[in-house]
This record gives sequence, C-alpha cells and structure tokens, in this order.
Amino acid sequence: MSLDGTYDNGNIFAKILRGKIPAARVFEDDHVLAFMDAFPQALGHTLVIPKHSTARNLLDESPERLSPLILGVQRVARAVRAALIPDGLTVTQFNGATAGQTVFHLHVHIIPRWEGVPLARHAGGGMANPAELKALADRIAAKIS
Repeated sequence: MSLDGTYDNGNIFAKILRGKIPAARVFEDDHVLAFMDAFPQALGHTLVIPKHSTARNLLDESPERLSPLILGVQRVARAVRAALIPDGLTVTQFNGATAGQTVFHLHVHIIPRWEGVPLARHAGGGMANPAELKALADRIAAKIS
C-alpha cells in the first residue's frame, strides 16, 4: 500500500481497539492503547496506537492527536526500560509499505535491545506465545507511572 489511501476499519489494530481480537494489553488511557506485538522482533516489543484515529500513518494524523500519542509512547518506553533493563531502545514508526508498514493504522514500535542479541526481522518472525506475551505485558504494566 502506498502512503495515500482510505483507512480500513477492518485492520487488525482497529479490531483490537473494538475488542474483536485479543491482545496482551500493557497500558490504556483516553488517547492511546499499548500492547505487545504478536510477532515481536525482540523480547518486550510493544506497540502504541492512537485510540480515536483513522490515520493510516504519521502523515495522516492531526497535531492534536500526535501530542498525546508521543506522550504515551514515552510513558510506555520508560516502563519497558524499567521492566526489562535493556541496553537500548529502538522507537520506530513506518509510513507506507515500501518503508515496512504492514498494518495501516498509525502505530509506534518500542523495541528493547540488548548488546549482542540480533533483532528479528520486522513482521517476519513467528507468532509469540500468548501466555508469554501476557506475562511480559503485566511486567511492563507494573512499571507504568
């Protein structure tokens, strides 16, 4: 899909927001939902999405919605750091299929990184164990401040 297009209410993140598909939820407030990536690139790979948006990517979003989104990303990234003690964090966001975007609902990846541990391919690994994702989500959620 290109950078331009119509928002699809049937995308997986929209279904998670509506409660139609389960997710290992980490944090939720009035503006954002954070949950574990079901196809993680690293242990603790977390996604943060705006709750009240039909933006397909960063370029589609209004400034009024971007502000609470990035504040939510920062809050969750701090909790990931506190819970998992990584050597670093990759915070990334893809715009368009050519850039690596696979779900066309604006979302930000928080990926913990450890020295010497290779990163799995984006959207290319196997699905994680749901019980393990839930345990990680609980561990990170306990560090949300």
